[in-house]
Amino acid sequence: MNTDLTDTTSSKINNALTEARRSIGAAAIGMVLTLVIVTDEGSAYDALKAAAEASREHPSRILAVIKRPGRSPRARAEARLDAEIRVGSDAGTGEIVVLRLHGELASQAQSVVLPLLLPDAPVVVWWPENAPDHPAADPLGALAQRRITDTMTAESPVDALGARAEAYTPGDTDLAWTRITPWRSMLAAAMDQRRAWVTSAVVEGESYNPSVELLGMWLADRLKVPVERVVSNGPGLTAVRLRTDGGDVVLDRADGLMATLSMPDQPDRQVALKRRETTELIAEELRRLDPDDIYAAAVRVGVDRLTSSDGSKAGGDQAKGDSASEASEASGASEASSGAASAGRVTAASSAPAPKTASAKRTTRRSGS
Repeated sequence: MNTDLTDTTSSKINNALTEARRSIGAAAIGMVLTLVIVTDEGSAYDALKAAAEASREHPSRILAVIKRPGRSPRARAEARLDAEIRVGSDAGTGEIVVLRLHGELASQAQSVVLPLLLPDAPVVVWWPENAPDHPAADPLGALAQRRITDTMTAESPVDALGARAEAYTPGDTDLAWTRITPWRSMLAAAMDQRRAWVTSAVVEGESYNPSVELLGMWLADRLKVPVERVVSNGPGLTAVRLRTDGGDVVLDRADGLMATLSMPDQPDRQVALKRRETTELIAEELRRLDPDDIYAAAVRVGVDRLTSSDGSKAGGDQAKGDSASEASEASGASEASSGAASAGRVTAASSAPAPKTASAKRTTRRSGS
């Protein structure tokens, strides 16, 4: 059931939601959180589709905030709120309210959203694109216990990672981090089977993919070893190599679907490691609303701790973006090549990077993210 309201107020929207629930015979509110999506017209469809699918696992009230400040002086001076209400099958297992804030009202989104939040329920704010540099300081972000961004959509993903590290506040997270959850789990499980000294690591993936940097920074933080960043043709993250005193442990995914896990003295194993859709990423993030301390530690390591294949810092050239010369233009000597002496013994909580595999041999050129 869809209801359109023009030039309305938050109070009228709440009344319309109550009437819509009664009309479909669902007078009780069985939702567990409020998900606020701050987006634009171009990204609203995909974001709402992902959120509606995720609501089947986490019943929620979804508030999509679309700011339309206007281009002309007259349009900017106008203040108007339009709303579209969806309940029933069109809204997953919750409710969807699409809010279009016109004119001056676009700068006061928090005053519109606040009366529409579910009482005594957590609030999550998600920016599919164009996230603020400091999400917790944003007026909408300040209402939330959990703030979700996606550096993959930033114009300069590597610079965006630096901004996230500087502005990190407990409750912040990034879908670029969520994308590597299966990789971290697989690597930790592999090293749980084979305890060994890890001396260095290599992560391979397409250029301008912040998930590759985050996985490298996680390895550098947890293992305290040098980590090399290698550019491949993708798709996404393609391989991790952990160099140990007993041989290399390699997790190689060349096609974005199936990966090969190679360990010394063991046969190669095929493991499912497909690239996940946004729906799955959002559903995973909504499962836990407490601060992610592991993400905080990893993102604060800094991209400059990673080295490229020629020994230079990995972050500099990806931010500048000359395709053929990226790997050789980064300035500064490597800070992380201080040797294998710093390697620590891996435990069940540790993981390791993968070697130069079939996917690594196709690299050295930049690919789009």
